Amino acid sequence: MTASPAVAILQSSSTNFNSSFYTSLYSSSLLRLHSSRRPLPEVFGQKSISKAGERYNIRAAKVYSLRAEEQRVIQEEAPQMLDTFPSFEFSPGLAHPLGVSEVESGINFAIFSQHASAVTLCIILPKSIHDGVIELALDPQKNRTGNIWHICIKELPQGDVLYGYRIDGPRNWHEGHRFDNSIILIDPYAKLIEGRRAFGDNSSKMCRFLGTYDFNSLPFDWGENYKLPNILENDLVIYEINVRAFTADETSGLDLNQRGSYLGLIEKIPHLLELGVNAVELLPVFEFDELEFQRRPNPRDHMINTWGYSTMNFFAPMSRYASCGGGPVGASREFKEMVKALHGAGIEVILDVVYNHTNEADDENPYTTSFRGIDNKVYYMMDLNNNAQLVNFSGCGNTFNCNHPVVMELILESLRHWVTEYHVDGFRFDLASVLCRGADGTPINAPPLVKAIAKDSVLSRCKIIAEPWDCGGLYLVGKFPNWDRWAEWNGKYRDDIRRFIKGDAGMKGNFATRIAGSADLYRVNKRKPYHSVNFVIAHDGFTLYDLVSYNSKHNDANGEGGNDGCNDNFSWNCGIEGETSDANINALRSQQMKNFHLALMVSQGTPMMLMGDEYGHTRYGNNNSYGHDTAINNFQWGQLEARKNDHFRFFSKMIKFRLSHSVLRKENFIDKSEVTWLEDNWFNEESRFLAFMLHDGNGGDIYLAFNAHHFSVKTAIPSPPRNRSWYRVVDTNLKSPDDFITEGVAGISETYNVAPYSAILLEAKQ
Repeated sequence: MTASPAVAILQSSSTNFNSSFYTSLYSSSLLRLHSSRRPLPEVFGQKSISKAGERYNIRAAKVYSLRAEEQRVIQEEAPQMLDTFPSFEFSPGLAHPLGVSEVESGINFAIFSQHASAVTLCIILPKSIHDGVIELALDPQKNRTGNIWHICIKELPQGDVLYGYRIDGPRNWHEGHRFDNSIILIDPYAKLIEGRRAFGDNSSKMCRFLGTYDFNSLPFDWGENYKLPNILENDLVIYEINVRAFTADETSGLDLNQRGSYLGLIEKIPHLLELGVNAVELLPVFEFDELEFQRRPNPRDHMINTWGYSTMNFFAPMSRYASCGGGPVGASREFKEMVKALHGAGIEVILDVVYNHTNEADDENPYTTSFRGIDNKVYYMMDLNNNAQLVNFSGCGNTFNCNHPVVMELILESLRHWVTEYHVDGFRFDLASVLCRGADGTPINAPPLVKAIAKDSVLSRCKIIAEPWDCGGLYLVGKFPNWDRWAEWNGKYRDDIRRFIKGDAGMKGNFATRIAGSADLYRVNKRKPYHSVNFVIAHDGFTLYDLVSYNSKHNDANGEGGNDGCNDNFSWNCGIEGETSDANINALRSQQMKNFHLALMVSQGTPMMLMGDEYGHTRYGNNNSYGHDTAINNFQWGQLEARKNDHFRFFSKMIKFRLSHSVLRKENFIDKSEVTWLEDNWFNEESRFLAFMLHDGNGGDIYLAFNAHHFSVKTAIPSPPRNRSWYRVVDTNLKSPDDFITEGVAGISETYNVAPYSAILLEAKQ
């Protein structure tokens, strides 16, 4: 290895830095090097060299705002130069792989930027080695291959190093460029991100985030008997869950340092098993800045982003979900421990991933941390006919340019990383219709990225689920490009089930279609019923309790004047808006929640429920609670205990009933021989009663009836299969424990009086 003349070393002072690793990030101090007449030695290999004609001066810059035009800088001349400087050897390095990699010759750094004119690698070493920032200006003649800038450093520590890039280039806004070399940017391929250590720590709300790496740790021990659950898609019952909110509340009973963490979730696996779910869909766990709303005065600056739909980096696990402020290395290890524990319990892990936009906001109030400053023109969609303004199909200020070859490969590498490194079982893609748009936002019939995900060999074992719409109006429910692999969140299922059960007219046919697996949407080519992810409730809307308790949203606490959140909730408050002590209304609400859950669990397709619905969690009518790190979102374990013997009991037993009856989770669409619709009133718009039988081929038939009328319906019960009798398993009109009797209640006569707003399930048994 020889010294590389391609690298100019720019050294900064230790002033205002404490490289005990993190302190420099917690403070708002950043150091830059500027030209002057004072000589500063450069070190190549073991030799100190002063370049003739080059003089340097050090200044310390205290940054109060991250926007370059708002920076207030206090300059001071360093009283003296550093006497010591770490000794490194350099080589031009390798263009691949992107990111940081350990190679035989040292630590290799590689970053893509097509339009950059200058790239500087910034490194913060452990304080025991050097106190300050080292900036390495890369020579485009020696340290650039095509559009990739790279360098290899020998004898750099294998961990405890922070790094980022300053990147400069054309300043032509109207051409789409947003370069600003005053900002240290995060490497898009960084596998770990260092920032603040405590979730929601307001004292460090202005902290910077930088990449880091760990080549010190031994490979994670997955265990000799470890295996993937490999659950068939038609057997899945998905539980949507926020890692932090699940155990953040003091009622979780966990130690303060463990609440809201990956390890905290492990402690609650017994609850998941008792409930009966076999897959968790985790709200975003990629690194995000939960205090992004508080970086400038705005109507939302009182909120904390607790949902995490504001991705900063696509490879790094959320570091503040580590226990005890464990940071990025701890977060990586504990995430694996969580996956291992869930898999050991037979529970799969699906990640809710956000590739449609990033945290970098819009052009009016940009929060530049990575992609925008590295190569805005490549990473984002923009309107070149309108001053190259960022287009906004995400509702969050920007739209990722997903089908650009470089961006597409970044996304694919990210997905593969989570499968190979963390062993996750699948992904749910937020606003996935964005993935179906070209660089100018025009919809593409065969989007390259969507196809590549479906065909990728590493991702072949994974569940892949699209949220098939975006904020630009591209609604693709039942039409998402799928290559017979992609499943979809079925928004039509949600709306039709809600409308029928609350008693809307003319919904019976739609309700039957959704219960039967939405063949109108998914019976195409080789698609299956399980490609419909059925849900009544998801994170972004009313909880199940609020669906039956509020007629309209109540989002005043969000600070947006009630303009946020969906207006089409198809909810019904059962007679009084919000909380009430009226026993009859509360009983009706409980009944309606059971009706929804019963319908979900007997529908063909893949059911998904939201955490907290198993005890009746309320957000008090807030249907867009993304910014509240409080009991509004946090799982209330005390309420769960209070409802263990009624509401929770029903939900758990219904899930387990589904999993023990294959007739409810067919691999293929049901045909005429497998269902009997006991209906001669299809075209009566006022009919709100539906009854049908499912045949399992072995005599274990199931009879179901749903009555959404405000009056009772006396219905004829058909004869059971030969040598069988009907047993009542479910009647949502009855109080617990009679609402669900696993072994069934015999003595069902030829008719049954189905109460108003109730449902029954009968099972044919010998």
